[in-house]
Amino acid sequence: MQKQLRGVFPILCTTFDDAGQVDYTSQARLVHYLLEQGAHGLGLFGNASEGYTLSTEERIALMRLIRREAGPHVPLIASSGHTGTDAAVALSKEMEDLGADGLMILPPYYLKTDGDGLLHYFGEISKAVSIPIMVQDAPLLTQVPLPVPLLARMAREIEQVQLVKVEAPPTAPKTSALHAAAGDSLTLFGGLNCQFFIEEYQRGARGQMPGSDLTRELVAIWNALESQNLPAAWSEFERILPLLRFELQPGLGVSAMKHNLVSEGIIASARVRHPTASLDAVSLAELRFLRERIRAGVAV
Repeated sequence: MQKQLRGVFPILCTTFDDAGQVDYTSQARLVHYLLEQGAHGLGLFGNASEGYTLSTEERIALMRLIRREAGPHVPLIASSGHTGTDAAVALSKEMEDLGADGLMILPPYYLKTDGDGLLHYFGEISKAVSIPIMVQDAPLLTQVPLPVPLLARMAREIEQVQLVKVEAPPTAPKTSALHAAAGDSLTLFGGLNCQFFIEEYQRGARGQMPGSDLTRELVAIWNALESQNLPAAWSEFERILPLLRFELQPGLGVSAMKHNLVSEGIIASARVRHPTASLDAVSLAELRFLRERIRAGVAV
């Protein structure tokens, strides 16, 4: 039976030791921590996971560990896009075989293709798998535009295309347009670290994929929205907004998230893999200030 892909699905940071090797003990601890914080599911191997730095062997080992630690009932959405169609098909099948419940897929971005090429790429993946596909609409990263009519056509014509992660600014208007064009045939998720969480929800988004360090707070916002308590949602959002904003600095968010998780005693090291950037000493002091104010329950 298909699991419900709805709610707050943090993108799981991939944990490394100080030498840059995968730290599987910290990874297991982080899985349990996020679920204890109320995560409705987990996103794997996305940009906030530094999935672009992982070898095939590491990805397989991590997928097995995360599926085991999360248990059989937690939905997992694994990133399985590739620059080549055949490779994307093979990786998507492998992720499904290892226990993924959904696939988050970027369009090809090295050699870019046209609308027909994108329909072929996602169509070939769809024919090879039996789990839902989330199209990752992230033109700031890929430089590949995915217009609303094309995404709606994908939902109509490609069996497993059932979700879109809208990361094409301005995201709230695009969420509205896509919801109007595709209706219930597409489940819409927000990304970009939840910077327009509330607006996207009000316009039809039914999920968010943030980083790994503010799950409890973002779930509280989700619960407030689900219970139609908009003032409570805005109050909590405004409280954490300075940290969300800090983490949206290009290239620095993953390092910030890892330092926050180290400060909580969840992971052992804030190590990132090049070309992911590490925070410098001044940025670390700024991050510490924001983190401590949130812990104290004080709005910045």
